[in-house]
Amino acid sequence: MDSAHIAKHITGATGDVFSMMLGLEARPDEPVVDRLGPGPSEGVVALVGLAGSWVGTGTVSCSPEEACWLAGKMLGSEYPSVNEDVLDAVGEIANMVIGNIKTNLEEELGPMGLSVPTVVYGRNFTTRCVGKQNWTVVKFNCGEGTVTVQVMLTPAQPVHGTRYVAPSEAVLA
Repeated sequence: MDSAHIAKHITGATGDVFSMMLGLEARPDEPVVDRLGPGPSEGVVALVGLAGSWVGTGTVSCSPEEACWLAGKMLGSEYPSVNEDVLDAVGEIANMVIGNIKTNLEEELGPMGLSVPTVVYGRNFTTRCVGKQNWTVVKFNCGEGTVTVQVMLTPAQPVHGTRYVAPSEAVLA
């Protein structure tokens, strides 16, 4: 699965979710490939796992101010600072975006499961995915801020018949 193909799905899914669910236009920058994986080192990041014959992770991240603004658009309220509602809204946005990407990719890659979103908020933190897979990264200009959507997918390694695991787990199995 090449990065350009994944970027096409990221752009389409993000545009659809932002338009339909938030009434916003998400204008994509050029996609890039990154080996380091998700940032940022501060702000709000929601992570969603993907599992099946292909495995990986998708993330949606933004600044705290952008998270409050997006939550306000989604929930019809104003949020001067990050709180549980804001974190839940960013998690739900990630769930919808990564879920749409998953649904579109299933036509080519077969059935995949989606984890419950995990949302991290703070300063000076690092998120890391075990392994050396490439991440497809697309930044979107939305409102006065930026939202970054990243996806990493890799073929799962079959272990014990039809059970699949991530390549980093295969060593342990």
